[in-house]
Amino acid sequence: MEREQSLKGFEGMSRRTFLAAMGVASAALAGYTLAERKAFAGEATPPIAVGEVTPGEDVFAYITRIKGAFDQKLYQQVIGAANDFKEGDVTIGVGAKDEATRQNARALLANTRISDLYEHPLFEDNLQKLIWKTTDSSQYAKVKGWTMGQLKEFLLTKSEAEIKGIMNGLTSDIIGCVPKLMTNEELTTLGQKIFNVIPGTKLGAKGYMGARIQPNSPTDHPDDVMWQVFDAFSYATGDIVIGTNPVDSQVKSVAVVEKALKDVVDAFKLKDIVPWCVLSHIDVQSEVSRKYPGTVATMFQSLAGTDDCNKTFDVTIEKILSYARGKRGERYGLYFETGQGSEFTNGAANGVDMMVLESRKYGFSRAVGKILAEVQPKGAWLHINDVAGFIGPEVFKTREQLVRCCLEDIAMGKLHGLTIGLDVCSTLHMTVSLDDLDWCQDQVMPANPAYLIALPTKNDPMLSYLSTSFQDHVRLRQKFGYKVNDAMWDFYKRLEIVDKNNKYTNHFGDPLWVYYKYCLAKGDKRTRSAIYAEGRKKMKEVEDRGVDLAIGHGKNIWDLNPKLEAKVKALYDDAKKSLWSELKPDFVKAIPGAVPVMTLSKDRNDYIAHPETGEKLSPEATAALENLKNSWGADLPKGQIVISDGLNADAIMDDGHLAPYLDEIRKLLSEAGAKMSDKNIVVTSGRVRAGYRIGELLFEKANPNEFRGILHVIGERPGTMHHSYSVYITVVKGKKWSDKSIDHDITKLVCNIADTALSPREAAHETVTILRELVGKSVDSSRRLG
Repeated sequence: MEREQSLKGFEGMSRRTFLAAMGVASAALAGYTLAERKAFAGEATPPIAVGEVTPGEDVFAYITRIKGAFDQKLYQQVIGAANDFKEGDVTIGVGAKDEATRQNARALLANTRISDLYEHPLFEDNLQKLIWKTTDSSQYAKVKGWTMGQLKEFLLTKSEAEIKGIMNGLTSDIIGCVPKLMTNEELTTLGQKIFNVIPGTKLGAKGYMGARIQPNSPTDHPDDVMWQVFDAFSYATGDIVIGTNPVDSQVKSVAVVEKALKDVVDAFKLKDIVPWCVLSHIDVQSEVSRKYPGTVATMFQSLAGTDDCNKTFDVTIEKILSYARGKRGERYGLYFETGQGSEFTNGAANGVDMMVLESRKYGFSRAVGKILAEVQPKGAWLHINDVAGFIGPEVFKTREQLVRCCLEDIAMGKLHGLTIGLDVCSTLHMTVSLDDLDWCQDQVMPANPAYLIALPTKNDPMLSYLSTSFQDHVRLRQKFGYKVNDAMWDFYKRLEIVDKNNKYTNHFGDPLWVYYKYCLAKGDKRTRSAIYAEGRKKMKEVEDRGVDLAIGHGKNIWDLNPKLEAKVKALYDDAKKSLWSELKPDFVKAIPGAVPVMTLSKDRNDYIAHPETGEKLSPEATAALENLKNSWGADLPKGQIVISDGLNADAIMDDGHLAPYLDEIRKLLSEAGAKMSDKNIVVTSGRVRAGYRIGELLFEKANPNEFRGILHVIGERPGTMHHSYSVYITVVKGKKWSDKSIDHDITKLVCNIADTALSPREAAHETVTILRELVGKSVDSSRRLG
C-alpha cells in the first residue's frame, strides 16, 4: 500500500518521504491512542479475546452483554479482531488473541445489520463525514436492512451489474468489513466480478493488466529516468502512467523530470494515451504547473484514512477536492497511493484496524472521483495504487500476509468503484524473498488488479525495496492472458516491439532500439550507427550511476539476462547483510568527539522486529546526554549532530561517506556563525525518533524564543549499490523542544547521500539551504517556490 517518502509541512513529499513518514511514523505522542502509546514505549498490547457467541448475536448485542452498554473501544476491538492476523493490528490494540476469537468476531459481524454499522462509525472525523455525504442514499436504502452475512452472499452470487446497483450505497466502514468475512478464494472471486474502467480506455477492464512505469533515479538524472522508460517500452510494458519518485522535491528539480517525461511522451505522440507524473507533494506539482504550464499531466498524492494522518502528509480534504475541481476541462486527473499501516505507524489510527482505515482512503478517493466526473469532459481519470508491503515488518512480515493484504485491498477498491492497481512489494527487512514475490504475484493475479508497478528489475534503484519488474509483466501476461491497454499496444506495434500477429519481435528487450526510434521521432537525421553509438554511451552512464537496465532475457523471455540476474541477487544478499550490520567500536571511536549511546533495542533482531524500541533512549543513554547538557552550562550550542546506524550501518561506515559530510557541514555552519556542539552523539540501534528524543532532552531548557536544531544522520534501507544515508533536519524554537512534541511533521530531509549518489559535500550544502529556510533566512532555490 506508505511509497510513497522534504518532510515539511510536507513540501515536496515524494515516495521517499512517504517511506520516511510511513516507515518510521509521525504525529505527536500526545495524540496516540493508549495502545499506540504502549506500543511505542515498547510495551506489548494484549490481544483482545472474544468469548462464545450466542445464537443470532451481533456485534452490538455482544458489547451490551459484556459491558452493559455500547462501548466504542470494545466495538473497535471486536471489528478489528475479525481480521486475518497482522502485526500492525496488534500494535493498534485490535488484534485477536487466537483463532477462536477471530471466528467469534466474524460470527458477530456476519449477524450485524448494515444500518447499525452505518450509524456507528468506527471513528468520526471530517473524512467520515465526507464518506457519509458521498454515499448514495438510494442505493443505501436497498441494503440497510441486510446483515453483513447477507451482503457477503449477495456479493459472491450476484452479477457485476447487480453489485454495481448497490455498492455505492455502502460506506467505507461497511466495505472495510467485507473482507473480514471472506477467504482468499472468495476475495479472488469478488475481484474477478467487478471492473471499473477509466473512461475511453481499457485500463481496469476485465482481462487487462496495465503497468505504472516507475523510472526512479538515485540522483533525479533525466537520462536515468528516460532510459528506464525506453527500457519499459522495449518489453511492451507501461500504459496507465509513467511516474517517477523524486529524490529532490524542489520545484525546479521536479520540473526538470516532468519535462523529461513529457518529452518522451510528446516525441512518440502519446499525450492522449498515457500520462506522466512526478510523485512530489501535490502542492509542489501545482507550483510546477503554474510556473511551467503544460509540464504536468496526472497529479499525485499519498492519502491516509484519518484526518490526523492526512495532516502528516500536509493534506486536507478541501485541498484535495480543490485540486480535483482544478482539473476542469483536462484529460488527466489524479493518482493516489495508499497502503495498510500508514496510520498506526504515524500514531494516527485512532483505535481503528488497518483494513478499515485502508477502506476509508478509498472512500476519500471515491468522493474525489465524483468531482472529477463532473469537471473532466471525457470522464474521471482517477486511479489508485495500493502499496501493499512498503512499510515493513511492523505492519506484517510474511508472503502469505502480503497476498492477503493485496486481495483485501483489491476487493475494497473495486467495491468503491475505483480503478485500483498494486505494488506487490516487500522491504528488505521482511521475510519475503525475490522468489517469494513471484509466488505472491501468482496468488494475486487471478483477482485481476488494474495494473502493477514496473521496474527494470525487482530492485528499485532509489527506494531500496522489492517490487515488480518489466519481465514479470511479460510472464504474467503470458500466464494469465492479460492484455495491455489497446491504444498502448498499438503503439508497441508501431514501435516494432510487437508484430502484427501480437508476437514479440527481435527488438524485444532492446532499449537501444527504442532510443533510436525516439531520436527519429524527434527528427534526428543521423545514421543508425551514430545514434546507437551515442545510445550505448548513455546507457553506460546510466548504469554507472547505479540504475540497472534490463536488456534481452535469459532462458525464458520473462527471465532477466544471467549477468543482471546475478547482480540483482548479489544486491539482495548485500542488503540482507547490511541490514544486520552494526557500528564497529573502532569506527565509533574514530568519530571526532563521539558520545556513544544506545536505545532500548536489546539487539539487532529486537531493533528490526520491534521498531518502537529503537525510538526510545536507554537509561544509560539518558544519563550520558544529561552529562553532556550539564557540561554546556548556560552556553547552549545552536545545534547537535546525531549519528545513527538506522537500517544500514554500512551506509555510515563506508569510506567517503560520513567524514566528508561532517567536515563540510561543520565548516559551513561555522562560516554562518551557527555554533554547534563539538560532540557527535552516536546511537546504536537508532531510529529517526531517537533523534527527536535527544533534542528534547538537550534543549528542553533552551531560550523559548530561540532556534535550536538536531541534524540526524542515519543509514537508509539497504538494497542498492549506494549504501546511502539521510539527514533529518529538525529546527524549532526552545518552547517546542520543551513541550516534548517533536515529530516528523516539523522535520525536513536530505536523502540518498553516498559517494555514488548525492555526494556528502553536496548534501551538506543542501542541509544548510534547508536550515536557512527553517530559520527564515533569505535563500536561493527555495524548495517551495523554485
